[in-house]
Amino acid sequence: ASDVYKRQILMKKTATLKLATAAVVGACYAVLTMILAPISYGAVQFRVSEALCILPFFMPCTAWGLFGGCIIANLLTGNIFDIVFGSLATLAAALITAEIGRRGHDLGRKILACLMPVLFNAVVVGAVITSAYNGLNIFSHPAAFGLNAAQVGLGEAAVLFVIGLPMMYYLPGLKFFREFTIKLND
Repeated sequence: ASDVYKRQILMKKTATLKLATAAVVGACYAVLTMILAPISYGAVQFRVSEALCILPFFMPCTAWGLFGGCIIANLLTGNIFDIVFGSLATLAAALITAEIGRRGHDLGRKILACLMPVLFNAVVVGAVITSAYNGLNIFSHPAAFGLNAAQVGLGEAAVLFVIGLPMMYYLPGLKFFREFTIKLND
């Protein structure tokens, strides 16, 4: 019975650590986005906080923190479609990034992980921006959608490949990060 009790305590501590980690990542995402608001919102955006979208590759629990942080950050837009669908795009990309990370950490998977937020946000946020400026029917404005998707995608790619991909190499080199992810993922 003693071993079962110890295992239950360990499981509770791990769950608490995962929740706290997700909350901190979400708070960081929201704060970074809002502090850098002039470049974080609009048709042309360079949302530096999106670099944090690489974290689920190493720590799957952070996907939910990114989702919460994105909801908070998107509240500033006042656009319900951005709040709902933009945040869901971040969640979908983060969950897929986590799954990619579970399968290995080679260069190909790192690049694929960086592509997920680019693809999801280009399509979803591109559609949200198009509908916000051209009415709800994005299909009647394919050129506007294409332009918006390209602009969002390029900004996202710049963040993920200029900041995120190097972080994917740098962070595992830090002893604290390695030990923390091992503890978190046990």
